[in-house]
Amino acid sequence: MADYNASLKRLTIKLVYYGPAQSGKTTNLMRLHDHLQPELKGEMMTLETQQDRTLFFDLLPLGFTTPSGLLIKFKLFTVPGQVQHDSTRKAVLSRADGVVFVADSQREQTINNGESFDNLAANAARVGIDFTALPLVVQFNKRDLPGVLTEEEIRARWQNAPWPLRFSTALTGEGVLDTFRCLLGLVYDSLEGDYALSSAHGLGRERFIFLASG
Repeated sequence: MADYNASLKRLTIKLVYYGPAQSGKTTNLMRLHDHLQPELKGEMMTLETQQDRTLFFDLLPLGFTTPSGLLIKFKLFTVPGQVQHDSTRKAVLSRADGVVFVADSQREQTINNGESFDNLAANAARVGIDFTALPLVVQFNKRDLPGVLTEEEIRARWQNAPWPLRFSTALTGEGVLDTFRCLLGLVYDSLEGDYALSSAHGLGRERFIFLASG
């Protein structure tokens, strides 16, 4: 649930990039940071472990202000992919308003992707998130590598899933912004009912996406 501070007129939205180790979660956020306008972004912060170079980023501490004067701030995080850091994954996932699941498109990573996605669903339940209502985008990354699943194969496997699919090569930035904007649209839809962003704050869906993604 988004963190609303009435006295400060501030709404803080938490977005999490989840997925197996080395799938490209960190690279996604690095490319996003490269893209964003200077007035939207702050310093990228990282925590490192021996196996995983990045546990979280705080990308957008400044955010933007709506016509009503509501300040909307974003906190973007990645989680560690290694199994031994599951307690950290749960802590980072807690109170998330939206998730990008970053899968590795390489054919041999199919099992790892599946296990990581199952872990996301399980951890969401453990931290009190309704997984069926969670704004979620599934991104298949590393499209530039040889031996990847084709888009047709991926779409066939996910055809009965309710979540939008996106394809990316985060190393070059391809698909990164598209994925982020897709998530922003889902998050807006989920928050509109609770915070009346359009009627009370003069912030429509497209404007929300535009302001948040630079």
